[in-house]
Amino acid sequence: MTEKLYYTAPDVDVWTTTVTSVRQDGETYIVTLAETAFYPEGGGQPSDAGTIAGLPVLDVFDENGEVYHRLPVPPGMGAVSCVLDRKRRRDHTQQHSGQHLLSAVLVEQLGAETVGFHLGREVVTIDITAGALTEADMLAVENRANELIYANLPVETYWVTPEEAERMPFRKRPDVQGSVRVVEMKGIDLSACCGTHVKRTGEIGVIKLLKAERHRGMTRLSFLCGGRALADYQQTHRVVQAAAGRFGTSRDQLLDVIAKWEQEKKEWEKRLRQYEAIVFAVEAERAAAESGRAVIGRYDQYGAKELQMIARLIADRYGKTALLASTSDWRAVIAKAPSSLLHAGNWLKEQAALFGGKGGGNERQGQAAFPSREALSQFLFRVEAAGID
Repeated sequence: MTEKLYYTAPDVDVWTTTVTSVRQDGETYIVTLAETAFYPEGGGQPSDAGTIAGLPVLDVFDENGEVYHRLPVPPGMGAVSCVLDRKRRRDHTQQHSGQHLLSAVLVEQLGAETVGFHLGREVVTIDITAGALTEADMLAVENRANELIYANLPVETYWVTPEEAERMPFRKRPDVQGSVRVVEMKGIDLSACCGTHVKRTGEIGVIKLLKAERHRGMTRLSFLCGGRALADYQQTHRVVQAAAGRFGTSRDQLLDVIAKWEQEKKEWEKRLRQYEAIVFAVEAERAAAESGRAVIGRYDQYGAKELQMIARLIADRYGKTALLASTSDWRAVIAKAPSSLLHAGNWLKEQAALFGGKGGGNERQGQAAFPSREALSQFLFRVEAAGID
């Protein structure tokens, strides 16, 4: 059985050991070692990474107490040098220990128990037995958790027998057979856990709560610890400073400036719609005056949405069927005159299909998209020659 250095010597990140078995598994190889510091995936914590004999460790997993390492090629039997990805280990350790601390604080502050834990590549989440959390709740929990980090309290790990475990006040009663590994944050938390952890709470660095959302009748709380929290703050700081610079204001006044800008934007959009209505009305009048019974037009400056408005104006105000095409997005729209017996949507669908176009609509109006500008032009030439029935 492999000696688990991640328990017996958690600070080891470079060691020499012996390969005890190698077997092929598809296109990869499964290897066991006499000693390993590579933590296998389990308990919500991802596996460690690093190299064995210079080969990248693709995965580490545990089966029946044995630790297996997945490699891209066989390392050969005998002595090998192993290197642990210390940065990845430190990150996982900070997040996992931070979760224990946060879960204990949630019980203390809100009486909320943790029933699910996921250590993702970017964000850590826990599912808790609590209703919607207020901003005040979030702030109180975050402040208390960081207060306990700053206290730099000791964190101890040790094994106890099943009988001893029965008498211990765990935050959550363990459902395991045999000896139980205990992670104890002095005066804060007592949990059964197989993961890697810090030696003092100060090593967690900081806990930053991100958001709380309802999930399957519970609340899912997203958070970051340590290096992840620092990286998130650094990125947020860059974004906020850049945004403040764009608006020519300070960070403290940024929200007020944005609110003012949004109000001004709404006013300008309202004016733009008014100006558009005038422009579309003028265009509808011009197009109707220059055509016969039906209006067929091409436009580069308008998309299908704008042409729909113009076509309806032509049909409603001037009693003419309007077929207008946008050569910029290869679309055509139709609005029929009130006196026409044409089913606009069906007609456009049938005619467009002759040139690879797809469309449809209702009796009064329709829209079609074409595979190319050339297909749209050929469609229009045909309609101009044959007319709109």
